[in-house]
Amino acid sequence: MVRPKVVIARHLREEVMRLFDRPDLDVVAWPSETEACDRNWLLNNIAGATGVLVMLTDKVNAELLDAAGPTLCVVSTMSVGYEHVDVQLLARRNVKLGYTPDVLTDAVADISVMLALMAGRNVRSTTNIVQNGDWPNYPWSPFGFCGPQLSTNWIHSTRTMGFIGFGRIAQATLKRLVPFGFTHCLYASNPSSLPNPTRDAEVAQKYGLREVRRVALDELARESDVVFVLAPGGPELYHIVNEQFLKQMKKTAVLVNTARGTLVDSEALAKALREGWLWGAGVDVVEGEPKVAADHPLVKEPRCVVLPHIGSATTETRLGMATTAAKNLIAGVLNEPMPVELKMTQ
Repeated sequence: MVRPKVVIARHLREEVMRLFDRPDLDVVAWPSETEACDRNWLLNNIAGATGVLVMLTDKVNAELLDAAGPTLCVVSTMSVGYEHVDVQLLARRNVKLGYTPDVLTDAVADISVMLALMAGRNVRSTTNIVQNGDWPNYPWSPFGFCGPQLSTNWIHSTRTMGFIGFGRIAQATLKRLVPFGFTHCLYASNPSSLPNPTRDAEVAQKYGLREVRRVALDELARESDVVFVLAPGGPELYHIVNEQFLKQMKKTAVLVNTARGTLVDSEALAKALREGWLWGAGVDVVEGEPKVAADHPLVKEPRCVVLPHIGSATTETRLGMATTAAKNLIAGVLNEPMPVELKMTQ
């Protein structure tokens, strides 16, 4: 009996790779965890494969599918996003797609709150002062190094969180902000989805908020003390945060993007920070990443914290993602229900 061939485009640590130690699979794996899979290696080895497990850095396009041939029936990606996958092409060729959405919810929510705190409290610029040995040049002063407080306080008894996108990660972030004393939640979501005031009222009651309300982007920008960009990517949402949006934000507000770099116009955000339209920003994703050098407009802005896309980078989360991706691949190849399959239409 011919065993189905599966190709794995990255080493996933021994505890995950052991899942492939089975007599009913012929496994071909890229040997390195840290070094990206060579494209030519992948194209050469995927020939005749039934399934392939890829990373965000591996383009799943006509070139790859043609190299695999008609035997390919499943692609498994170790990611929640699938911009690197030609979904329509997979649908036309009846190739299933597995992905890993739920595993990273808590990790990304954690880092979203972290970035809000870092941006508001000037962590980047003040850390640089210490690292550059300049602290002695900054004698203590009553309002030195000050920034806006995230939590409610004697000046601001109400705080409003705003979300562009209100899915799992947004609601996990909301949950983390409640202990800071936030009282209001505004969100903007897909215009094609119907408003759900009953759900909103239930969320408000669950977390003791005065309101949870769906609003237009303009109101979200004007009223929010911190805006979290947590929408999916896609051409219809390209640069949804632009000059028009940023000009309406409070001067004390903070913008956080832990979703997709293409959702925020980097040039517009850099300009907004320079001219004081908002207080600060924290981004874990940047359009064009990883080609983000020291001269990038956001990197040059002292009130912008830029992280190299580490939202899911906890050991527990990445092991969970890798395990889900492996199980998706194995189940798909053996014609069993995949733990998490993206339902596609042609």
